[in-house]
Amino acid sequence: MSVQLGMPQPREGSGAGVPPARPAGAAPGLLDRYGRRATDMRLSLTDKCNLRCTYCMPAEGLEWLAKQAVMSAEEIVRIVGIGVDSLGVRELRLTGGEPLVRADLVDIISALRSNHPDLPISMTTNGVGLDKKAAALKAAGLTRINVSLDSLHEETFTQLTRRPFLDRVLAGVDAAWAAGLGPVKLNAVLMRGINDAESPSLLAWALDRGYELRFIEQMPLDADHGWTRRNMITAAEIRELLSRDYVLSPDPRARDGAPAERFEVRRRVAGSVGPYEQVAAVGPTEQAAAGPVSEAEGPVLGTVGIIASVTEPFCADCRRTRITAEGKIMSCLFSREEFDLLGLLRDGASDEALAERWQDAMWVKPKAHGMDHTGLGAADFVQPDRSMSAIGG
Repeated sequence: MSVQLGMPQPREGSGAGVPPARPAGAAPGLLDRYGRRATDMRLSLTDKCNLRCTYCMPAEGLEWLAKQAVMSAEEIVRIVGIGVDSLGVRELRLTGGEPLVRADLVDIISALRSNHPDLPISMTTNGVGLDKKAAALKAAGLTRINVSLDSLHEETFTQLTRRPFLDRVLAGVDAAWAAGLGPVKLNAVLMRGINDAESPSLLAWALDRGYELRFIEQMPLDADHGWTRRNMITAAEIRELLSRDYVLSPDPRARDGAPAERFEVRRRVAGSVGPYEQVAAVGPTEQAAAGPVSEAEGPVLGTVGIIASVTEPFCADCRRTRITAEGKIMSCLFSREEFDLLGLLRDGASDEALAERWQDAMWVKPKAHGMDHTGLGAADFVQPDRSMSAIGG
């Protein structure tokens, strides 16, 4: 029996997915009430996925959207054009579900690149089938790629994804690198008692190959709604796990609104004490003042990122706007409200009317998602109905 796909609720009093209008004289672009301007667009190409990751989907999968409910290639190109040409979008990330399951993926990217020669276009994928498409995606105009990879051990990978496809994912990662889709970034979600102990070896593997690894706190976006704060591996725990083999120090490059906090990585030597010991005592904010590591830790091997959406949120500098596969605007990954853009487009609305709807939707973006609490049951946070695959990461 399939599970019904949960949908966020329209904003009360705003009609069927229609946001309230911004105040007259509001600044142009995708600005919200708190002065944040969205320039990073995340657009989902499909809700379908060929894995069943435990932190995202139930074992039996979800009821997929009907084909006619999903944006066509032409509609995607038009919506992106409005974002870039009229609303200040400066970066595009294609997401899913799994983008590679769309037969017209290469054509979509080619059309986007033709219309926007200088636009950075990246894609998040699980990597299954990427080895067969990486070269074509690069030729079409894809800039770089993010691949989800939670384990290098076949049994653990299969336990987490419910599919024995590790070899396919690794082949896809190598193909992306060979095609020039760099920097190749790897996304890993650590699950307590399953793959958390693998974090140092996964980082070593990535550093050795020149890939950029980012660890992501498990977020309450699973379709089973089994997430608990108690069971997730926190950013502080991730730093502790990595510190057994490595010294982490703040990346000198500006974060510039990125979800991941980056750290330079050096090999730890026996008895050495580096900035992590200081941050463990005083917290991540004070870490920047810790100073350089000693010569004993050696050269920088690369960087690692930690996306701490739950325990160290970055809402105050969020620059993202999201469009779901069926053309709904979501101002926040954790939003329980969404606003229809595709329906308006299919009703014959002008680009100007579509831009106005988009601006209105982003104006009511919440100040924060409400998860940054020490308690386990924060009263102001309710898990969204949609799972990650139904939103687009």
